[in-house]
Amino acid sequence: MMGLLLRRRIAGMSWSVVRGVLILGLCFLIVNPVFVKISTTFMTEKDIFDPTVQWVPRNLSLSRVVKHYLDVAGRMNYIRASFNSLVFSLVISTCQLVACTVVGYGLGRFEFRGRGLIFAAVVFTLVVPPQMITIPLFLNFRYFDFFGLLEGGGFNLIGTYWPFILTALTGTGARNGLFIFIARQHFRGMPRALEESAYIDGAGQFRTFLSIMLPGAGPILLVIFLFSFVWQWNDIFYTGTFMRGGLNLLPFSLRSLISTYHWSISDEFKTIVNNTGMVLFIMPLLVLYVFLQRYFVESIERTGIVG
Repeated sequence: MMGLLLRRRIAGMSWSVVRGVLILGLCFLIVNPVFVKISTTFMTEKDIFDPTVQWVPRNLSLSRVVKHYLDVAGRMNYIRASFNSLVFSLVISTCQLVACTVVGYGLGRFEFRGRGLIFAAVVFTLVVPPQMITIPLFLNFRYFDFFGLLEGGGFNLIGTYWPFILTALTGTGARNGLFIFIARQHFRGMPRALEESAYIDGAGQFRTFLSIMLPGAGPILLVIFLFSFVWQWNDIFYTGTFMRGGLNLLPFSLRSLISTYHWSISDEFKTIVNNTGMVLFIMPLLVLYVFLQRYFVESIERTGIVG
C-alpha cells in the first residue's frame, strides 16, 4: 500500500515538473521577442555588430536611451497618433461588442428557420482569409450606393472611418465571426429558467436581454472587447486598405518611421529605430494588460475558450 502511494506521489510530482517546464518554455517563446526588442533599443550600432553582446549593451547610457526614445516618439508624432488610435479602436471595439453580442444572443437563445445556416456562415468566416474579400469590400465602399438606392455612383467612403463603423455595426468586421461564436456559446449555456422567470414577471424580450441576460455575460463582454481592441490597435491590413493614411494612426506612423531619417543611415541603426518604434507601439497594450490582466484571465476561464 505504501509503495503504491509512493509511486502515485512520484508520478504526480513528475507530471508537475513536466507541466512546469512546458509552461516556462511557452512563456519564454512568447516573452522572448519582447525582451529582445527592448534590449535592442538600449544598444548602439557597435553593439549590434558585436556577436558577444546578447542582452545588455557594453556601454549603457540612460541619457542616450531617453534621448533616442524621445527622438523616435517625436518623429512618430506619438502623442497625437496614440490618441487617434485609442479613440478609433475604442469606437470600433464598442460597435463590434454591441453588434456581436446581439447577434450571438439571437443565435443562442431563439429558434427560427435558417439559424443553423447562419451560424455555419459565421463559423465559415473564421477560415476565410481576409485577402479573398478585400477587392469586393474596397469596391463596395469606393462606390457605396446602399444596394443601388443612391444615384450618381454613390459615395466614396475610402479614406474615412465609415467602412469600419458600418462593418462593426453589422457584425461583419474583422474577427467578428469569432466574437459572435463566443457570445453564442455563452448565451446558449445560460439556464432557460432565467428568461422564463422574466417573461412571467411581464418583461419583454428586449428588457429580458438587458436586465437579466446581459449582466450575467460580463466575462464574455470583456473578452470580446479586449480582443477587438487589441486586433484593431494592431491592424494594418484593413486600416491601410480603407483609411489610406486619412487619419494619423500609430500603424501608419510606425510604417513611415524610417522614411523620416536621412537615406544614408546604416542598417544597424534602422534596426534600433524599428525596435524602438515597435516598443512604443505595444507599450499602451502592455499597460492595458497590467491593469486588466486579472479580469482578463478570469474572463477567459469562465468563457471556456481554453481547456
